[in-house]
Amino acid sequence: MNFLRISLAVLLFAVAIAVPASACSDATMNGIFGYLVGAAVGQFTADGAGHITAGSQTASNNGVISTKTFTGSYSIATNCIGTLTLNFTGGGKADANFVLDNGNKGAQIIDADVGTVASGFSLARGTVTCGLGPKRTFAANLLGKNSVGHVAYVAQVILNGTGGVSGSGTFDVNGKITVATITGTYTENSQCTGSLKINPKGLSALNFTFVVVGAGSEVLLIETDASTVVAGYMQQ
Repeated sequence: MNFLRISLAVLLFAVAIAVPASACSDATMNGIFGYLVGAAVGQFTADGAGHITAGSQTASNNGVISTKTFTGSYSIATNCIGTLTLNFTGGGKADANFVLDNGNKGAQIIDADVGTVASGFSLARGTVTCGLGPKRTFAANLLGKNSVGHVAYVAQVILNGTGGVSGSGTFDVNGKITVATITGTYTENSQCTGSLKINPKGLSALNFTFVVVGAGSEVLLIETDASTVVAGYMQQ
């Protein structure tokens, strides 16, 4: 199974790149990381010795949503350029090349499997206590397509700390613009993954799986409704 593709526009995500000042090695990548690559959002644990000891991802393959677990391996050269392989439980694998950035707390990633076109990024989870808790306000940006056509969503999403969602946003569905308030619900577990349901007034509900990264300041999302290929992020 390959990392799954999405409209290239989703992947033009502006990230300020900090060039590492010292030599890198496998030990440079050590800890828990989240990623958004094509139409796949996931999380993995790197042991600092070239092994991915655990991971999971949710992906959309032309609107068919699947969730899989994996282990794998990685290798990082002294110039901070690396390769990785994910071996999915039950069969299949994905290969990727990457360049470390953000003080080695993240990477820019491209799918290296023949016949695929997908790229994206990863960020370290960082030090954060996940789960329901303090109220948080995020700016969300999502892009892709559904059964109607191409879609783009930009919204302020307020998580109230007890599982409730409020806010407002602009929703472009195949060129039709709707500005609406939102309500909804969310869950978040101690492993910094969760689910989010957004109900824009006058539109159908939107359901997402997410991964928390950047010490809680950013959330990576993929829509899990059938016939959707929509992914993006929320930032504080």
